[in-house]
Amino acid sequence: MPEVRVVNLTKKFDNITAVDNVTLTIHDQEYFSLLGPSGCGKTTLLRLIAGLIEPTSGEIYIGNKLVNDMPPEDRDVGFVFQTFALFPHMTAWNNVIYGPKVKGFDMAEATTVGHEVLEMVKLHERLDAYPSELSGGMMQRVAVARALAAGAQLLLMDEALGQLDAKVRNEIRYEIRKMAKDLKLTGIHVTHDQSEAMAISDRIAVMRKGKILQIGTPQELYMKPESIFVAHFIGESNFLEGYVVGKTEDGNVLIELREDTKVEALNGSFSEDTQVVLSMRPETLIVEPGLEEGNNVLSGTVERITFEGANIRYEIRLDNEEMIVAVKPTLSGDWLKVGERTKVFLPVDYTHVFPYPEAGLKEELSVA
Repeated sequence: MPEVRVVNLTKKFDNITAVDNVTLTIHDQEYFSLLGPSGCGKTTLLRLIAGLIEPTSGEIYIGNKLVNDMPPEDRDVGFVFQTFALFPHMTAWNNVIYGPKVKGFDMAEATTVGHEVLEMVKLHERLDAYPSELSGGMMQRVAVARALAAGAQLLLMDEALGQLDAKVRNEIRYEIRKMAKDLKLTGIHVTHDQSEAMAISDRIAVMRKGKILQIGTPQELYMKPESIFVAHFIGESNFLEGYVVGKTEDGNVLIELREDTKVEALNGSFSEDTQVVLSMRPETLIVEPGLEEGNNVLSGTVERITFEGANIRYEIRLDNEEMIVAVKPTLSGDWLKVGERTKVFLPVDYTHVFPYPEAGLKEELSVA
């Protein structure tokens, strides 16, 4: 099954650079996601790999073959679109065996392949149904089955679950990943839904403005973001601006926030007087009114509480006027109340420090 490599790949549309000098390797049999906000270039990159559009420059390899000049039908690629793109006048069965018939399979072989893939996607009992008679989840399964029946070794999914409701989407995404793994396919999954990418991917590439900012496993991206944008886009983070004012005996940095508030953070690579951004995940913070005073213990007032089912979300105005968000499990203990005074502990091991962005923090957090 194919490894996919793109080398210095660029695609321009007039004055717009949709994919900007991207180099990327997707391993054989890996389920890989391209993740980013709308307009970041992820779908363009997928269409370049599929051969649906031509690159401005750079190289695309599927297996060990340079495929820049190879037509889509010769790349052994199955492309599943957001809109499913099923033929409305054909039954599920005829949609599925369309590929084998076009590729010249004899009818007996096409029939065998069709039955096999419909069995895989658990739709064998609906083979006589037309797309209009199927649910969104069923149509998606037919679209995947059609790609597999055509002999795809590389499965490309372009926001393929975006039109399904949340419950069906959660079920289908695991089925598609399992199917790809069982068939030893290489899968590339484009989405703007970070929870979807985190749930099903072996690795993820986070894209912004045509560039790849970071590639890693879901755990690496979440626990070790390499930029403010990745920390913001993957999950949720608090961001506080400050200056490095020294180092601790452990080699960590001491950061001064507003109103002479000082906190210790886990990065010792910044020199004194450097402007930085301190980042912390809401669920890593410890919020209790009875915390003892000490390093990284800040006082504040609860301004808003949101019940989110499994979690409670607290928005706390610190005494230095900074706003910070903390998330606690609903069953973790007594709830705080709006207006209540409390303390917030920032565990050093879960802090991240980034250089202050040239364009400013607000612009860096923008998903545009």
